[in-house]
Amino acid sequence: MTKNFYMGKYDVIVVGAGHAGCEAALSSARLGLNTLVFSINLESIAMMACNPSVGATGKAHLVREIDALGGEMGINIDKASIQSRMLNTAKGPAVHSLRMQADKHLYHTEMKKVLERQENLDIKQGEVVDLFIEDQTVKGVITRTGAFYETKAVILATGTFLKGRIFLGEWSYEGGPSGLSASLELSDNLKKHGLSLRRFKTGTPARVDGKTLNYEKMQEQPGDEETIPFSFTNDNLHKSRVSCWLTYTNKETHSVILDNINRSALYGGQIEGVGPRYCPSIEDKLVRFADKERHQLFIEPEGLDTDEVYIQGMSTSLPEDVQEKFYRTIQGLENAKIVRSAYAIEYDCINPIDLKLTLEHKNFNNLFCAGQFNGSSGYEEAAAQGLMAGINAALKIKEQDPFIIDRSEGYIGVLIDDLVTKGTNEPYRIMTSRAEYRLILRQDNADLRLTEKGYEIGLINDERYKKFVYKKDKINEEMDRIKSTYIVPKEINPFLEKYNSSPVNNRVTLLELLKRPEITYSALSEIDKNRPELDIRIGEQIEIQIKYSGYIGKQMAQVEKFKKLEKRQLSSDLDYTKIEGLRIEAQQKLNTFKPLSVGQASRISGVSPADINVLLINLERERRKKEG
Repeated sequence: MTKNFYMGKYDVIVVGAGHAGCEAALSSARLGLNTLVFSINLESIAMMACNPSVGATGKAHLVREIDALGGEMGINIDKASIQSRMLNTAKGPAVHSLRMQADKHLYHTEMKKVLERQENLDIKQGEVVDLFIEDQTVKGVITRTGAFYETKAVILATGTFLKGRIFLGEWSYEGGPSGLSASLELSDNLKKHGLSLRRFKTGTPARVDGKTLNYEKMQEQPGDEETIPFSFTNDNLHKSRVSCWLTYTNKETHSVILDNINRSALYGGQIEGVGPRYCPSIEDKLVRFADKERHQLFIEPEGLDTDEVYIQGMSTSLPEDVQEKFYRTIQGLENAKIVRSAYAIEYDCINPIDLKLTLEHKNFNNLFCAGQFNGSSGYEEAAAQGLMAGINAALKIKEQDPFIIDRSEGYIGVLIDDLVTKGTNEPYRIMTSRAEYRLILRQDNADLRLTEKGYEIGLINDERYKKFVYKKDKINEEMDRIKSTYIVPKEINPFLEKYNSSPVNNRVTLLELLKRPEITYSALSEIDKNRPELDIRIGEQIEIQIKYSGYIGKQMAQVEKFKKLEKRQLSSDLDYTKIEGLRIEAQQKLNTFKPLSVGQASRISGVSPADINVLLINLERERRKKEG
């Protein structure tokens, strides 16, 4: 330590200021901890290095949950939104997903402003190259210039910067996303300390000059007329201000790519890292889906003050000359000028099975990890982990109980449980299909599920909590009124005929009418003369709860069974090789993962239902021993 110089002490230090780092730093500071966040370049704070959007299927649920807990992403995307669309509206409410195009520069500047103005939070441009660890406990960080900062906890949120390497065809170089420098020393030093790292890969499409595109040859994708904000704190959102556009690849496009596929870094053997299955490069799509004659591409504006547009669906590691050639085979892009070439990037990350459910490392005290460093992909997944890492680092320093959301409480719980319990062999992406209780984990009710928890932690202020309680009370009052309000046949039948619904012979309640699929809460206002004026989101909750009450009831029963197994706690120092009846594979897996509950043990790959029965029998035997 003699060659380093002391620069002060913080409660929490966050390494990286991307989407994970921002939420981690803000949550820690808002909980009263003196916090410092490092960024290699302050212009990369909350940088949208890939797509200029937030939300979409599954991801929207995470953003709403972040907001319900007191995070910043939902508030910030509302500020930067230039187009809003609700996806999957033809399906049930469980998969309805909000998506917003962002002015990516505005998203960065607004989030940077929030960090700069946050009490208890300092921002510093600098590169952390090492951790100071003593007795398996993190005590500080060391920067490239030799500065030593003492701390009680460190949160690693390094994104794709660790040993980052950019690939464009046969050419590669050390670098981070969007032309920034990579972090080269920290990766090697983490390995020296005993952290196990591996290589993942991701990529981004080209950005082209929007003035060189022919939009008349593409299909317009306008935003919704009625826009809905992401944040529950917002009552309305400005209208969509831009359109996106849809076009397709074709046989000529495919021919150019396949003729040059040996020049792809991915297929030429230069890339070692594992890429995301659910966001493949265009060359990967052509190989894996050889039967498809075309692939859709979305042309997305990157902001209001730039002509750059993002070509979603066409990330690639092919060289620049090939990129220019195949982009110009696409309808509407015949004269496209590339301003930023597509590239692939490899980076170091950890295996998330090395983490606890709190996102603290199992082998190093007070070392928390979040975002793409944990093997996930996506802004939303990163932000959710950052929020939880920041909360749990603060709670540990305060010597308070950790905060864990389970799979039945939120998509955040699904995300973290999947990562630390099942692990991942590729960049992990959240999807609605991963949530077994998705009917009760909707994006529309995230505040009802989690705001109370955010308030108890200390991230939801009194004013917001009062609004939440008011909303919840109004929902309950309106539900009671609907259940007890009767309509007689002569008043109701003309209304039912209008909506092609069968007539009634006896008086019925508004609740009974609302159970009919063709009758909406909004339509009922035609015969409901005493309806109070309520926020549209209250009506949405009432309609969903009534129409899906049977399915929701069944899922709640499943949750009760799930909770019983989650409550059966397992000791972290239990040696599973000493439990008779467990298969050898189960013993090895359980000793590796050290699950906190029987429920978590049941989700570990290689642990069978028979093994779970053995654990339950062992727990019961131990309980009886203790009782004498």
